[in-house]
Amino acid sequence: MPWDGNRLRGILSRFRVEAGKGFRLKDHDPADTAGLALEKREARELLARGREMLAEMQDMLYAQDRWAVLCIFQAMDAAGKDGAIKHVFSGVNPQGCHVVSFKAPGPTELDHDFLWRHAVALPARGMIGIHNRSWYEEVLVVRVHPEILERRQKLPPRLVTSRIWEERLEDIAAFERYLARQGVVVLKFFLHLSAEEQRRRFLKRIEEPEKHWKFSAADVAERRHWDAYQEAYEQAIRATAAPHAPWYVVPADNKWFTRLVVAAALAMAMQDLDLHYPRLGAAALAELEEARRALER
Repeated sequence: MPWDGNRLRGILSRFRVEAGKGFRLKDHDPADTAGLALEKREARELLARGREMLAEMQDMLYAQDRWAVLCIFQAMDAAGKDGAIKHVFSGVNPQGCHVVSFKAPGPTELDHDFLWRHAVALPARGMIGIHNRSWYEEVLVVRVHPEILERRQKLPPRLVTSRIWEERLEDIAAFERYLARQGVVVLKFFLHLSAEEQRRRFLKRIEEPEKHWKFSAADVAERRHWDAYQEAYEQAIRATAAPHAPWYVVPADNKWFTRLVVAAALAMAMQDLDLHYPRLGAAALAELEEARRALER
């Protein structure tokens, strides 16, 4: 995957979803590598070059102070969200990034609408926001476990109808359209993992002591709802995929490829923003020249 714009866009097109009509998750192979067969060293070198590109563009994004970029990561457990965030963004200036990992909402958050805690965590202009899980949890885990809606969330009963999931997806789509109109570039990554690869990764967490902290018995329990989650993801992507807020269904069975796709998608999106350092007018340039002469004296 050389960092050539035309080649990259061609590869990314097989994973980018801009229109949900007819989308089927089973049409996407979690083990797909777009025909690339790279050794670990080659993949690391490619990712390093991608990080260099991102660092340069992030610097201009920050200096220009016009656009914001929001990267949303959704996935089943063990799909590699944390690793993708770590490896893709490790070369970006920390001052230009804002990372938020969303857990189950607490009492204060449950006293607000479901978008509230995400809205207050949105990136400012010039920043890259990275949301590890997002408002989509409200149409994923809550949809698979509707008892959460009944037990913890404080909606008036008359609003909890048979259309609540469709209504929430409509609200999410409208909110993402609003963000796009405000200069927030929304990129949504679903790291598409196979059930068999998840099983292998869970076993590895059990077998390797340094990975024990990553394992939770609840993760195994959630595997019983695998088909329900796949259906919920498919419905969410169908309802919210749009040119201004595309989904990337990223194959996640090969971590090296997952990270390359995320880096490439972000690089191409930022490249389309016509980023540049602020251009000074004649008066400001004259001030700089005067400052230079003063310093030289």
